[in-house]
Amino acid sequence: MFDQFMIRSDSLENVYQNGEITGFKFAVRIADYRGCFLSLHNGYYLEVDEMVYPRELQKFEINGKPPRTFEEIKTAVWEHWDYDDEAYVYVEKEGGLAPGVHKVGLQQSILAQYGYMDWDEEWVKHPPEPGKGMGAGKTFAICYYDLELKK
Repeated sequence: MFDQFMIRSDSLENVYQNGEITGFKFAVRIADYRGCFLSLHNGYYLEVDEMVYPRELQKFEINGKPPRTFEEIKTAVWEHWDYDDEAYVYVEKEGGLAPGVHKVGLQQSILAQYGYMDWDEEWVKHPPEPGKGMGAGKTFAICYYDLELKK
């Protein structure tokens, strides 16, 4: 629905810990006008310059809390991500990204928020892999962005 507006275009930057670059991050918005409870957020299909970064390398920061893995977020059943709230996706990548323009492919995976579907219990135990189509919520396709890292 709001796929092409998921990433803030000027938000790509490297992440530093103890003076070392440990990865990168960028700002995102939810593609669903209703928002969602965080426990339904299953991560992202994410590729940068044709390199895929699975959800195991991703963390998510929202609501003033430190970045969390998507396994941790599965338990956030009362915490909501509202439509207009900006969040950050953190990605582990030793050395981060080089300065310049990067082609970023992104697809959000938000599980169904209403109604019971036959596969819901299976998805709670074994969530669908982001980027494979199932569980993509309102993001039906992988969206591509050209983002510039300035530093």
